[in-house]
Amino acid sequence: MAPQTEIPVAANVLGTIGTVFWCVQLIPQIWTNYRTKSTTGLPGTMMFLWALCGVPFGVYAIAQNFNVPIQVQPQAFMTLCLVGWAQILIYGSKWPTWKATLLALIVACVFAGVEAALILTLRPLYEEGNETPVRVIGIIAAILLAAGLLPPYGEMYKRHGRVVGINWIFLSMDWSGAFFSLMAVVTQNTFDVLGGVLYIICAFLELGIFASHLIWLVRTRSIRKQLKKDGKTFDDLLGEYEKRGESWKWAERDLDLGRLKFWARKDKKREEEEGEVEIEQRDLEKQDVSNSAADAVEQQRDGALDSKMAMAEAQNQNGNAEDTDASTPTMVDGENRAVDRA
Repeated sequence: MAPQTEIPVAANVLGTIGTVFWCVQLIPQIWTNYRTKSTTGLPGTMMFLWALCGVPFGVYAIAQNFNVPIQVQPQAFMTLCLVGWAQILIYGSKWPTWKATLLALIVACVFAGVEAALILTLRPLYEEGNETPVRVIGIIAAILLAAGLLPPYGEMYKRHGRVVGINWIFLSMDWSGAFFSLMAVVTQNTFDVLGGVLYIICAFLELGIFASHLIWLVRTRSIRKQLKKDGKTFDDLLGEYEKRGESWKWAERDLDLGRLKFWARKDKKREEEEGEVEIEQRDLEKQDVSNSAADAVEQQRDGALDSKMAMAEAQNQNGNAEDTDASTPTMVDGENRAVDRA
């Protein structure tokens, strides 16, 4: 696609609105990180990939001769992402502030140099009609933008859909920036497919983050309502489990509505399987105890029988001895009488 030669007023206005959003969208997130001194739930890979995305994104926007606000967007976006990335190194990875700041500045200089080199190299080729290099750059920008929004989904998966550490004002402004920038591309004289894909991917994946947390709120409303009555929060509950060295099981929440029970189907199935295993173990233990008791009884019986037989044998021997003793004098007397008669 040839570079834009004329930019309509509507495209400039919409692009300016989108740029304003994308120039300041990370400020609420940066402020939240600074105020709480925590970046839990905010992936460092997200901030770095977004910062890296600014390089091909900026090259593509300038080579395509988009309206000036959209050309400025990637530069502001990359700068704010590097600030957020440095905060994650400081608060999350416990880096010294000077070390994280220095690294962010070095990365920013490298990114700026690479972007300038690519613009000076590819823009003349694009103007001559060779669109392939710039198109490849646009595809790389789209891939990096989408890849940057995947790590939050991993964090949400670990927390059963709950969004932690991401400022909602930031996310709303970021989505608005993508939406207005998309409208700016749409209102240009010719629609740029790759430019549109960039903003569509961003808007779609961010809507998924909103939807995930909303579903989590619906699924946990019963337990959160009960905790509120007790003067606690969901984080307090998780803290109590952590102190006991246990982990909160998703199936432990209160599911009053039948239409929500399918969410815990896997957890219930796992609990049922664990219960069956415990029952089998108990049965085996009882069987072992019964077998041991039976063996003990049988041994006692055998011992008693052996004792009786030994006693009977001893009695028989004693009886034989008495009979022998009794018969011996009689024989002696007979012999004596025979001698006397003779």
